[in-house]
Amino acid sequence: MTLQKENIEKLRALLAEGPRRIVIVSHTNPDGDAIGSSLAWAEMLEAEGHSVTCIVPNRYPYFLNWMPRIREVVIFKDRPEEATRAVAEAELLFCLDFNALSRLEILSDTIAANTSAHRILVDHHLAPAEDFEIAFSHPEASSTCFLVYALVEALYGTDRITRTMAELLYVGIMTDTGNFAYAGLTPELFRAVALLVERGISIPDIHNNVYNAYTAGRARLFGYAINRKMELLHKGRVACISLKEEELRRFYFQQGDSEGFVNYPLTIKKVKMSAMFLEHNDFIRISLRSRGAVDVNLFARTYFDGGGHKNAAGGKSFLSMEQTLARYAEAVEEFAAAGHLG
Repeated sequence: MTLQKENIEKLRALLAEGPRRIVIVSHTNPDGDAIGSSLAWAEMLEAEGHSVTCIVPNRYPYFLNWMPRIREVVIFKDRPEEATRAVAEAELLFCLDFNALSRLEILSDTIAANTSAHRILVDHHLAPAEDFEIAFSHPEASSTCFLVYALVEALYGTDRITRTMAELLYVGIMTDTGNFAYAGLTPELFRAVALLVERGISIPDIHNNVYNAYTAGRARLFGYAINRKMELLHKGRVACISLKEEELRRFYFQQGDSEGFVNYPLTIKKVKMSAMFLEHNDFIRISLRSRGAVDVNLFARTYFDGGGHKNAAGGKSFLSMEQTLARYAEAVEEFAAAGHLG
């Protein structure tokens, strides 16, 4: 992966114009890659003398609470006045781990209102919007944390990566590659991980902090979801799991408790595509995963006004759960008839 030299020089020039007021924003329902990349990039910029605020639209999962500097993240839903003021005063707006301002949902209008700030995109999702002055858009990258690593390397050199930055970057790389099981596992990536290890990070500790820190309610919810709510469609080649609000409440659901549920059906040999439907107030959030040549980014864009990566995407439905599941079943058959399920 090579970052465009012209963009590097443009960004270098912007950052060289004295101390800047900077805001870093990431997407709704921020994950390890969103938080890790934002905080690592913030530390680098602060070391250069800039004033930096990290903002996310809503709360991150509780199992990320241990991450260094995470208390510095401003959650727009909880502190809208502070976030709005920081955005209004920002000279540079870094948009990390999303490809369009609409992904910010409740924060979108606030960001759009600052028309004077330079907007810089650092992202690895497909089809970025044309909302950005400088775009480091690399869908081939395994994670936004890996892109931030490359950005630091190009601008300042890897000697500037601290142990704290290394921990933050590894979280995003680890989670967005599914513990190094997905696509984009290049020699370049593993060389980067080797350097992060040289900085003193403990991979077993980070893995334990992220993946072995769930609640008992989450464990019971997972069992219920797989045993009672998983369905197989299209001759067992497609799966779905659906959970309504009342079911989530029964298991004391917290933000992040459903993390990874959508991946589990893909452990079944015949299943090529899996979907997770979670009811949230007036809409249903859809997560899609696949393996091989099955393109869930195309599926999400075609049927659920969403998008993402080839093997990991998402969307929304404003229908009832029953109507949404019926639409999914119809969409699967259409998708298969068009030859997209292999």
